[in-house]
Amino acid sequence: MAGGVNRFLGDTPLRVFVKLLVISFLVGVVMSAFGWSPLDIVDWLRDTVLRIWNMGFATVDRFLGYMLLGAAIVIPAFLILRLFSYRR
Repeated sequence: MAGGVNRFLGDTPLRVFVKLLVISFLVGVVMSAFGWSPLDIVDWLRDTVLRIWNMGFATVDRFLGYMLLGAAIVIPAFLILRLFSYRR
């Protein structure tokens, strides 16, 4: 049983607990130095998702257009390079 827990956690439960305490302390110090709170991070994530959503699908259309534009050069160049290296 203990082997399964150790395998799941990646170490003994006590060592994992100590590591998590140290990392939590360091993250807390950094967040405090920047004046961040967990709610600020949640708000930032929500605002980012809303901004992306409000951009609409024009972004997806623009992305696909850029991809096709690049593929018009990359795919033929790739095929030509493969053909030249195949003859060797």
